[in-house]
Amino acid sequence: MRKRIMGLFTVFAVGILGLAGIGVATALRATTNNSVVDPHDSLIPETEQARKTADATTRNITLVAAPTTVLIGGRTVSTWAFNGQVPGPEIRAQVGDVVRAEVVNDLPEPLTVHWHGIAIRNDMDGVPQLNQEAIAPGARFVYEFVVSHEGSYFYHSHVGVQLDRGLYGPLTITSKSTTGPRDIPILLDDWTDGVGRTPDQQLAQLQSGSTGAGSPNSGQTGMSGMHHGSMIHGGMSGAANASQPLGADTVDIDYPMYLINGRSSADPAVIDAAPGEQVRLRLINAAASTPFRIAASGGAMTVVASDGYELHALPAKTLVIGMGERYDVLVRAPRTGSMSLVAQVEGKRASVSAMLRAPKVGSQSTMEPPADLTQDPVSLGDLHANPESSLPVRPADQTFDVTLNGAMMGYEWGIAAPSVGGVSIPVREGQRIRMKVTNNTMMWHPVHLHGHTFQVVNLNHDGPRKDTIAIAPMDSITIEFDADNPGQWMLHCHNIYHAESGMMTTFNYLK
Repeated sequence: MRKRIMGLFTVFAVGILGLAGIGVATALRATTNNSVVDPHDSLIPETEQARKTADATTRNITLVAAPTTVLIGGRTVSTWAFNGQVPGPEIRAQVGDVVRAEVVNDLPEPLTVHWHGIAIRNDMDGVPQLNQEAIAPGARFVYEFVVSHEGSYFYHSHVGVQLDRGLYGPLTITSKSTTGPRDIPILLDDWTDGVGRTPDQQLAQLQSGSTGAGSPNSGQTGMSGMHHGSMIHGGMSGAANASQPLGADTVDIDYPMYLINGRSSADPAVIDAAPGEQVRLRLINAAASTPFRIAASGGAMTVVASDGYELHALPAKTLVIGMGERYDVLVRAPRTGSMSLVAQVEGKRASVSAMLRAPKVGSQSTMEPPADLTQDPVSLGDLHANPESSLPVRPADQTFDVTLNGAMMGYEWGIAAPSVGGVSIPVREGQRIRMKVTNNTMMWHPVHLHGHTFQVVNLNHDGPRKDTIAIAPMDSITIEFDADNPGQWMLHCHNIYHAESGMMTTFNYLK
């Protein structure tokens, strides 16, 4: 059994000859390689300076991470949180602003904060031992960075399984000329801390081979090179299809509670709106291990953005959102009464609801029945980036094949990626990178790329721009991105328990 370093995470770095598990400290040897752009290289502040504008405003915020008690589902729960609340406080800024966040660590463990989805300067990305030292208990650290693209993002701990406590919050970036509908962050979460096992106890149970959810062989690695079906149409029992886009085996953990904006269905989050008002819901899956299927009563949702980048507007009855993904949807409040937004655990019956209501309805208002959650969700192939969101079409300078490996049996997960001269996935600034990511397991994985956004490659090169992508069992997805943010970056599964058990690697800029 792999031991964690300082309670952080195990990194799997993989050479071209196959899978080889190594610890964080070993992976960081690349920082001493003279050919690698490490977080202290002069290119990092130079790239950041190019993002700044003369009229930039600095948004100051203090985040205090500490043990606290919060009211969840009518129960007083002990957990860890930012500023004593779950989710943490919303950070709002405009494109070009500088976010200056002083993080105070009053926890009994080290802490870092990752700014999920932001094309951030490398030394502020919040990956412990890769681009910063973890903030020791009792210490503080100032994150300061320019936000250069509007969209829905969030911040969260990037140490061990701390994300599965209350250490997360929304980060909303708007344009300086935003005139659209009112926008509201909607954070989805799975919850165990204080009502079930602690996250560390849950990880220990998974790694001991007793999962508490799914069959003993669920998630088991398939034969190398097998690719059955596609993102939408599966060709094997339990594989992905239109009604089950993530396959039949969707979760490792049956959580005691599920939340929307820190509230369960027993005490639902309530959003007040003017009668008939159109609002933009910024759906953020901040869960550690749970995908959700979203529906609104009346069935009227329009998907307009994915991971911060605009899409051709698409009507949707249901939408599946994996951990780390964000989708912006437009909904219209009822003229009278209320409507419900329902997030059902994908592949399960458990769900959580929130209420969107017209004012002066009163506390006795009831939510309408939810939309039909059995409707097939929007597929990845249905989503198309707006022209202004698309990458310019150009040949790839480098192509990499990356494979996701692992199994529930033994709970060992990994990423096989090419390495040259001991440097994993080496790239150079200015290159167009094409990456084919193949899921060689019988379980789906949400793969997150730090510091960059990519475009899903399809026949018209107009797939969505994203930084986190759900890859179905025994499937592969090809993405492209521009190497325009030098440093050392993580590529990992955003199921935090898979990541902590080895499903992560790095990609590195060369000088």
